[in-house]
Amino acid sequence: MKTALDPRHKKREALVKYLYAASFRPRVTKAIKPIWSHLKTIDPLIVEVAPEWPVSKLNPIDLAILRLAIWELVVDKQAPVKVIIDEAIELAKAFGGDTSPGFINGVLGTICKSKKLLPNS
Repeated sequence: MKTALDPRHKKREALVKYLYAASFRPRVTKAIKPIWSHLKTIDPLIVEVAPEWPVSKLNPIDLAILRLAIWELVVDKQAPVKVIIDEAIELAKAFGGDTSPGFINGVLGTICKSKKLLPNS
């Protein structure tokens, strides 16, 4: 489990909060602009692996966590894949509902397998 003092975790928490807020009032802050500018890449990946959950029907906090994690996995590519997934699950535990961690893990795992982002995938 990540410590609350880890600056990278704190940054991810802040980004998720900004992304969450933007789902209610599309105000793109400087902090999330790099992520928001790639939604045309990110959102179709969510739809592809979770077709029973249209983006418009997803829990907004789950959507924010997924958008951040998928951006990190597919666009930014700075952190190790396993770290990105672990962080997303921790954020889901902290901010999401009871089923959020499993849902987030499933979506990200499927994306990683389809994009061959994990060894042996």
